[in-house]
Amino acid sequence: MGRSTTESEAVTRRAFLAATAAAAAEPAVRTRMGLSPDCFIIAKPSRHALDYLQYAWERGAGGVQATLPSADPAYLRQVREHAEKLGMYLEIAASLPKGGDATEFEAAVRSAKEAGARCLRVTCLSGRRYETFSSLDQWKAFVAESQKRLEQAARVLERLRFPAGVENHKDWTIEEMVPLLDRYGSEWLGVCIDWGNNIALLDDPLDTAAALAPFAVNSHIKDMAVEEYEDGFLLAEVPLGEGFLDLPRILGVIRKARPHVRFSLDMLTRDPLRIPCLTEKYWATMPGRAAPSLAKALRSVRGNKPRKPIPRPSVMAHQEALELEQRNVRASVQYAAQVLGL
Repeated sequence: MGRSTTESEAVTRRAFLAATAAAAAEPAVRTRMGLSPDCFIIAKPSRHALDYLQYAWERGAGGVQATLPSADPAYLRQVREHAEKLGMYLEIAASLPKGGDATEFEAAVRSAKEAGARCLRVTCLSGRRYETFSSLDQWKAFVAESQKRLEQAARVLERLRFPAGVENHKDWTIEEMVPLLDRYGSEWLGVCIDWGNNIALLDDPLDTAAALAPFAVNSHIKDMAVEEYEDGFLLAEVPLGEGFLDLPRILGVIRKARPHVRFSLDMLTRDPLRIPCLTEKYWATMPGRAAPSLAKALRSVRGNKPRKPIPRPSVMAHQEALELEQRNVRASVQYAAQVLGL
C-alpha cells in the first residue's frame, strides 16, 4: 500500500530539513587554508581539536590549529579519523618546556603524533615584548630562559622526529630571531611565520617573510591595517585583501622556500592594538634600534592609511560584534580561495 498524505508530507518535511541542514553545513566557498582558534575570540567556540575541526570545516576551512584536551588513545584516534574524514590538516598548539622539565612537552608531541597532526605551534612569549618588559635586564632574563626552553624542545623534537614552529609573537625582531633559529633550529624546529606580528616591532612584513621563510614549519596568514595615534600607531587585523600587506608576494616568498607549509588564518576581530613606538618604555628592551626602523615604520604607516575606519568591537553590541567576526572570516576564506588560490 502507498503512504498516506500525512506520512508523505512528514517524509518530505524530514527530507527538506535534512537538505537544509546539509546546505547550511556546506559553505559556498571552501579553501585549503586553515583557521586558528583566535579567528573566533568573540564567538569562543571550543578550541579542542575534535570540536574545532568540525566548527572550522562548517566555515569552509581546510585545516585547523587546535588543542588536545586529552591524551587518551581513543580520543586521539577519534581526532585523527575525523580530520581524515573531513580532509583537513591538523596542527596542535602546545607549550615549550618549562623549568628544565620537558616531560609535558614530550607528552604533547606524542599526543599530537597520535592524533595525526602535522606539527606543533609554540611561542616563547604569550604577551607583547613592549608591554611585558620594562627594562633591558628583564628582557635578557627572558632571552636566557627562552634559549634553554628551545634547546630542550629541539632535543625532544629531534628524538621523536616531529616538527614544531615557534611563532614570531611580538617578541623577537628579525635580527634576533634568525640567529636564534640558526642556533636551535633544525629539520624539526623552525618557525610559525605570522605575517603581521613583527609590524609591532617595526619590521617590514616582506622583510620578515623573506628572513624567516627558510625556517618555516607553519604560518599564520593575515592582513593588517595601520593608523597613526599620538604615541605611535594602531595595528589591526582586517579581512584578507582589505589591508596594506602584499599578500600574493608574501605567499610566494614562503612557498618558494618551503613549498609544503600550510597557512592558517589568524584574523582576530578586536580593537586595534596600540604600538607606542614614540614612548620611552617601548624602547627599553631595544636600545640602539630606534632611528632607522622607526623612520621606515612611520613612513609605511603614513603611506598606508586604512581604506575604511578600523572597527572597535568593544563598543558594539555583542551580536553586532559576533556578526562582524563571522563576516571577517567569511571574507577571508573567500579571498584565500578565489584570489590567493589557497
